[in-house]
Amino acid sequence: MTDRPAATRLPFTLPRLGLGTAPLGGLFEDVGEEEAAATLKAAAEGGMSYVDTAPRYGHGLAERRLGRLLPASADAAPVISTKTGWLLRPRPDGSPGEVITDWTERGIRESLESSLTRLGRSSVDILYLHDPDDYPDDIRRTAYPAVRRLRDEGLVKAIGFGMNHSAPLASYVAEFEVDVVLIAGRLSLLDHEALPELLPLCARTGTSVVVGGVFNTGLLADPTPGAMFNYRPASAASLERARRCRELCAEYEVPLAAAAIQFPLLHSAVDSVVLGCRSAAEVTENVAAARFPIPDELWKRLSRAGFVPERVLEERVG
Repeated sequence: MTDRPAATRLPFTLPRLGLGTAPLGGLFEDVGEEEAAATLKAAAEGGMSYVDTAPRYGHGLAERRLGRLLPASADAAPVISTKTGWLLRPRPDGSPGEVITDWTERGIRESLESSLTRLGRSSVDILYLHDPDDYPDDIRRTAYPAVRRLRDEGLVKAIGFGMNHSAPLASYVAEFEVDVVLIAGRLSLLDHEALPELLPLCARTGTSVVVGGVFNTGLLADPTPGAMFNYRPASAASLERARRCRELCAEYEVPLAAAAIQFPLLHSAVDSVVLGCRSAAEVTENVAAARFPIPDELWKRLSRAGFVPERVLEERVG
């Protein structure tokens, strides 16, 4: 990976590699407290100095773990982002209950205040409006003005949107002053949805881009029968494409994971890639993949095969 300065609205430098904490909240399978602690320790040691979380990750579990396990010192703490727009409603016995949408200013503030309590912090670096695809009127009327005020009050340093679909995300970037966006699954070796509109728009507006879901829910990590692709079992066609991508990488003795992680960072609009990890071993493997040298000729081969659009190679920095 090549570090580079970026002309963005962010008042801080966004690390090139981040840790996604949905797995630490129990996505797909439970993770024990000791393993969560080991994962965070490995991430810090490996230079993953950005941590992304959300109230919905394990009904607050991921945030609570970060509050217990991350360093409290501002000098040692990573960049932290969390999300808002959804409220947790536990059952009377304290066990996880409903997750409800609330885009009102009161709901946005309650969500952030609850997150700060779980995280054990007085502020966070980034606050994303989380999956607001179906609520454009609420975003315009109450939610976006609310996060603007939270930023003005210093409770968050930057605001943005975290979504799985690039078209509505692009519409929000075009309409509002957005510091940063997190787009998941739509800029990968198998999915280029974010490329035509969202990334050029962010480049023009100075909006930082964080990319998640580079493995498309696992298919690009391990393209074997039963692998998931965008939260569903991969089709035969998707599995075949992922295997072909792996074969091309193998010709150059490059792990498929290395190409998957480094691909979004070829584009000058992308500032960071966030990787969901559930163990210290996964962190170590992904950090090594992020640093694995990839020859230019492989990128060109992947481009000719349709996995890397030519315009991305043209955007390559470093």
